[in-house]
Amino acid sequence: MAKPKDTYYLTAHCTGSLGTVDVVTRYLREQGCYVVEMQTFDDVVSKHFFIRVEFRPPREQAFDEGGFKSGFESRARNFAMQWQLTATSYRPNVVIMVSKFDHCLNDLLYRYRTGQLAIEIPAIISNHPDLQRLADWHHIPYYHLPVSADNRAEQEAQVLNVIDECEADLVVLARYMQVLSPEMCDTLNGKAINIHHSLLPGFKGAKPYHQAYHKGVKLVGATAHYINNDLDEGPIITQGVEVVDHSHYPEQLTAKGRDIECITLARAVQYHIEQRVFLHNGKTVVFTS
Repeated sequence: MAKPKDTYYLTAHCTGSLGTVDVVTRYLREQGCYVVEMQTFDDVVSKHFFIRVEFRPPREQAFDEGGFKSGFESRARNFAMQWQLTATSYRPNVVIMVSKFDHCLNDLLYRYRTGQLAIEIPAIISNHPDLQRLADWHHIPYYHLPVSADNRAEQEAQVLNVIDECEADLVVLARYMQVLSPEMCDTLNGKAINIHHSLLPGFKGAKPYHQAYHKGVKLVGATAHYINNDLDEGPIITQGVEVVDHSHYPEQLTAKGRDIECITLARAVQYHIEQRVFLHNGKTVVFTS
């Protein structure tokens, strides 16, 4: 079912206490706003409360976004509530970083081109020239920024410059096969999503699916997470998994793994841009669709 175009997301979190739901819903009612969707979570371990509301302003008058924010801030302040208001019509700028594997990039570009992902892609950044033609076909600027042990700091500065110039709301590492420096991870904290395979046991190094085949794995999967200084261990947004068996050779495991990576990454991007993800105490709260 298509959603109304004139809706907004109101997301908030604070210490759990009596009245946290009421302060949001009562204010929306007073403003004549209609709640389209609402999700809440009260974390009894951390004693923290999370809420996400999609609402429609009154149709009979223009929505005063500034006035709405000012009025809600005076209410939210009593709960030390951190909150954000986002129009569902807003299309965030997403910069994509990629190396040579093109499956995740292709999938994101398709979803962008067909409108499944309501985003703008102002730039694609790569440490290899291989995917230039794909970017050109989509009329997206392609920045080939080679990286080596000798120029890593300079190259990362160039990457961040592109990200800043594009006013990126989100950076997506669509199989960007480079380890980011701690400084860059800190700079992109909470605004960069990575994707990688998920295998048990966790096969490291080259050809993980070949290693998995020789161990007779029964599950293959993928994990999308926010980046941090722990390699491939940032706060998890989404995961995908499929059952396999002895009849899956390395090439088939690889193909299945790439399919799962595409779906898992796209879902993570979707959740992020729809304001469904909260970062708190090094983990995530995700209100799935």
